[in-house]
Amino acid sequence: MIRADRPLVLGSASPRRRQILGDLGIPLVQRPGHSDESLRSGEAPHPFLERVTQDKLASVLSLVAGESWAGVIVADTIVVVDDQILGKPTDPGDAIRLLGRIVGRTHTVYTRYLVATAEAPAAIACGRTVETRVTMRAASAPEIAAYAATGEGLDKAGAYAAQGIGAFLIARIDGSYTNVVGLPACEVIEDLCRIGLLERYP
Repeated sequence: MIRADRPLVLGSASPRRRQILGDLGIPLVQRPGHSDESLRSGEAPHPFLERVTQDKLASVLSLVAGESWAGVIVADTIVVVDDQILGKPTDPGDAIRLLGRIVGRTHTVYTRYLVATAEAPAAIACGRTVETRVTMRAASAPEIAAYAATGEGLDKAGAYAAQGIGAFLIARIDGSYTNVVGLPACEVIEDLCRIGLLERYP
């Protein structure tokens, strides 16, 4: 059971995931996990997510061995358009290129998360992939360039932040908003309760 002296370990350096869980009132500590997030030749979106999250979970479990914790959660979020994964931009110019592929149309955001418990760390207690469809309005080249120049999207898949300035581009979200930010809050709480890491919520 998650409590202050046995927190949930968030295996991510993401301040957005930390804030989502923190806003939910879940006691947690951050222990970022590592994995090779480079896309392999011929690797489709779902196999990519499965590989990356499994590697992250193994990495985090090795970091927290001997510590007091109740569960570990790791996650990875990708933006997919035309069956292709759009990664994080390398610079503002690359951000302009990525944004040019998604404005004026709909793309899909997938977040996969895995949870392991202290009682059975070798087993995956829960694994789920959540899908959200995001429709962006048509934006002009000057708007795209100005947004890319803010630098807000440089560390984010798809080169935009739904929770920041980038909201001005989003016309519609079908599905979990927090999934687009980085972690689907509703589904995570549901699964933490189901596997016994939370007795009840709230």
